[in-house]
Amino acid sequence: MGMDNYYAVILAGGKGERFWPYSTSKRPKQLLSLVGGKPMLALAVERLEGLIPPERVLVITNADLVEASCKAAPDIPKENIIGEPMGRDTAAAIALGGALVKARNAEGAFCVLTADHIIGDLDIFRETLKQSLEMASNENVLITIGITPGGPSTGYGYIEAGDKKSEDAGIAFFKAKRFVEKPDLETAKKYVEAGNFYWNSGMFTWSVKSVEAAFAAHRPVLKDLMDKLGTVAWTPEFDKTVAEEYPKLEKISIDYALMEKADNILMVQGTFAWDDVGSWPALDRHLPQDEDGNTVLGTCEEIDSAGNIVMSEDRLTALIGVKDLIVVHAEGATLICPRNKAQNVKKMVHKLRDAGTYDEVL
Repeated sequence: MGMDNYYAVILAGGKGERFWPYSTSKRPKQLLSLVGGKPMLALAVERLEGLIPPERVLVITNADLVEASCKAAPDIPKENIIGEPMGRDTAAAIALGGALVKARNAEGAFCVLTADHIIGDLDIFRETLKQSLEMASNENVLITIGITPGGPSTGYGYIEAGDKKSEDAGIAFFKAKRFVEKPDLETAKKYVEAGNFYWNSGMFTWSVKSVEAAFAAHRPVLKDLMDKLGTVAWTPEFDKTVAEEYPKLEKISIDYALMEKADNILMVQGTFAWDDVGSWPALDRHLPQDEDGNTVLGTCEEIDSAGNIVMSEDRLTALIGVKDLIVVHAEGATLICPRNKAQNVKKMVHKLRDAGTYDEVL
C-alpha cells in the first residue's frame, strides 16, 4: 500500500482552560500562537509535510470553532474541518474521523494526532509516523506512540512495553503490555527506573479496517456510528446525522474504549522531542528567558524580579520585586498567580462558570 492511502485525523477540540485567560472556550490552546509564531493547529499540519498532504488531513473540532480553525489552518480544505455538536471525548471523534476516511478510501490507514502538542526532531517524528502507517497498512494492529520519558512525571499516563517486534532506522516497535493511569511520584520513579515504561502521547495509527474491527469487538456502538456516518459522509446530510447521533453517545476516551481492551496493540517508541504544554510553566521549556529567568510574551519591564512568566501582548506590564509569578493580561481579564499554583487555573475557570461570570468577562 502506497503513501496515497495515508491520512491524518487531527483532534482539535478543547475548552481553553489551562491557559486562561489568554485561551478561552472560543480560542482554546490549539488556536494560540504560543511557540513558533503560528497557531498550534497550523504547526500540527505543517509537520506532516512530505508525508500526508493537506487534502488528506482531517481536523475534528468543536462546531463553534470551525471558522476559527479554518483561519488558523488555511492550507486545509474547508470541507476537511469537521465540527462536533458536543464533546463526546476522543473515541467518538476518532470514529467520526474514521468514517470520513473510509468514505474516501476503505483501504486507507490513518494516524490520529492532537493539535496542541509541541513536537521537535521532525525528521524522526515523520519517520515514526511513516513506519507506523506502513505497518498498520499491512497488519491488523493498533499502534500507539509511547514517548521516552524525560523524567518521573506524574502528569502523564504510561504504557508498559513488552517484547520488541521490530526495529528499522532506529524506530522500534514493541508489544504493548498495559496502559496505566497517571501515577504518584514514587510510582513514576519506579517506572522510569524499570526502563520499559513510556509516556502515553495520545497519538495512534491504524488502518480503517483494523479500527473498525476493534470498535465492533469492544465498542459496538461506535462501529454503528461509523456505519451510519459512512453512508452520508461528504454529503449535505452528514452534519444533520452527526447532530442526531452524538447526543446518544456516552463520553469515553479511546484508551478506555479500545486501547485497554484490545490484544493487538503495538507501541512504537517515540524518540523525538514532545511536550503537551499542559500549563503556563511549560512555556519555559520552549521560549527564551532573560538573564533573570523571566519568560515574556509581549512587553514587560522588570526591576529585581525573577522566574516570572508574563503574557502581555497589547500593553506594558511592569514587575517590581516579584518572583515566580504567572501574570497574564487578556481582553477582559487578568490572571496573577504563583507558578506552583498553575494547575489551579482550571479550577478558577470552573468557579467562574459556576458563578455565571465566565462569559461576561471574556
